[in-house]
Amino acid sequence: MANSPSGDSMLDRLVRILDAFDQHTPSMSVLALARRAQIPTATMYRLLDEMVSHGLLSRGKDGQVTLGLRLWELANRSAATQDLRTAALPFMEDINQLLGQNTQLSMLHEDEVLIIERLSRPGSVVNQASVAGRMPVHRTSMGMALLAFSRPEAIHGFLERHRELMLATHPNFRAEMAEIRRNGFASMDGYIDEETTGVAAPILDLQGYALAVLSVVVPRGSATLPAAALALRTAARGISRALGYAAES
Repeated sequence: MANSPSGDSMLDRLVRILDAFDQHTPSMSVLALARRAQIPTATMYRLLDEMVSHGLLSRGKDGQVTLGLRLWELANRSAATQDLRTAALPFMEDINQLLGQNTQLSMLHEDEVLIIERLSRPGSVVNQASVAGRMPVHRTSMGMALLAFSRPEAIHGFLERHRELMLATHPNFRAEMAEIRRNGFASMDGYIDEETTGVAAPILDLQGYALAVLSVVVPRGSATLPAAALALRTAARGISRALGYAAES
């Protein structure tokens, strides 16, 4: 694609525009979008018109810009997540009903936890996860379970990139990883919300490495924690089988 005077390609600019939106900023003015995407205002207006015409962005009567429905349509054609969601949803529904708490399906993507699906539950505890949102690995049971069951080279690479952060928050990192692998699940108290505990079990491939994790958040100190961990492990094995993998315990 043609480069701009600054040297970045058209694709670079389009990706920056889309990346400007997140769960905390789902809409913004054209000027704010131009600033966040680091694109000249005149260029931003021209690109906006083209992206709106293709359904990639939407512009309301108030002038606010949001992501377009076409992106949702394209994302839902992804075989990588669609097969996983299809296999996981029946088990997620069972967990959701059994434990009475919000239930999440997530993957490790670009050193963050990416939420693929979430089933809400009235009356459940505070839960910061949202579909298509990202959460930090080091502060979530989802992230720690995904990391513990990653390939050795992936764990090494992650630690090399985030060594100071991980050792500051998890000084016994290697012992924690070993314990999670031994137990078959991860649990973390109060890292995101002080009054809750996150519990996550990995969905494993044939080699015993994590494809994704299934997780819930329960009240901190809840007597249901052991039952939640057992239910998640059982459901995670069922999802692995549904995907054609003989998951290891």
